[in-house]
Amino acid sequence: MSDTAEIQLERRGAVLVVRLDRPEARNALTIPMMRGIGAAAATAESDPDVRVLVLTGSGDRAFCAGMDLRAFAEGATFDEHDADIVAYNRLSRGELTVPVIGAANGSAVGGGLELLLGADLIIASDAAKFAFPEVKRGLFPGGGGTSVAARIPLSIALEMTLTGEPITAARGYELGLINAVVEPDRVLPAALEFAERIAANAPLGLAACKEIVRLAATDPADAALRLPELQVAVFASEDAKEGARAFVEKRPPAWQGR
Repeated sequence: MSDTAEIQLERRGAVLVVRLDRPEARNALTIPMMRGIGAAAATAESDPDVRVLVLTGSGDRAFCAGMDLRAFAEGATFDEHDADIVAYNRLSRGELTVPVIGAANGSAVGGGLELLLGADLIIASDAAKFAFPEVKRGLFPGGGGTSVAARIPLSIALEMTLTGEPITAARGYELGLINAVVEPDRVLPAALEFAERIAANAPLGLAACKEIVRLAATDPADAALRLPELQVAVFASEDAKEGARAFVEKRPPAWQGR
C-alpha cells in the first residue's frame, strides 16, 4: 500500500520499509513524494508495532537525486504547515522518536543526502556516491545538509559543500558517515538485519538513546540538562522493570513501550 505511486510501503514485522519509487528519475523528490514519506514517518511514530523505519530507493542507480529540479524550475511549492511536510522535515532533521535506517541502494545527492542525514544509521552500496552539488546550481544545502558537519570532520564537510564534488561510499565509511558498505544486492538485507537487532530492544530506551546521543553531538549543554529527565522517565518505566525480570529469568523481554 502507498499514499502515492511514487512511494511504496512494506511492513517487515516491526520494521516499516519506505521505498522511493521513481527509478526513471533517479528517485528525485517531488512534493507528493515528500508528503508520502512524511505520512509514513508519522505512521511509524504513532504505531506502537513499528519499531524501526527503513528508507531505501528503487533501482540501482540512485537512492535519491535530490529535489526534482524540473518541478522546482516550474515553481512547485508546498505548505510548510502541512502535517505530512512537517513530519518529512522532522525526519530529515533526525527528530523522529523511532530509529531510522537509510539503505542507500545508489548515490544520494542534494536533498537525497539531506534525507539520508535524518537516518540514524546508513547502509550503502559500494557503488554509491554522496554529494551536495547545490553550489553548482546557485544554491546551498538549505534542507539540513549543512548539519553534515555534526557527523564528519569540519574540513570534509566544507570540502563537500564548497566544491559540490562527491565522495565514495568507501570514503564515507572511513569518515564515519556510513555504517556499512555492501554489494548493491545486499543493501536492503543488511539494513533489515540492523533493523531487527534494533527492534528487539526497548522502545523507550531506543528513543532516549536517539535523542540524547544526537543532542550530545550538537549541544552538550542541553544534553546535560535533558539527561536527568530521560533517566527519571525511562528508569522508572514498566519496560525497565521488565528488562530486569527478563534478565533474571533468562528469557526474552516483552516490551510494552511504557
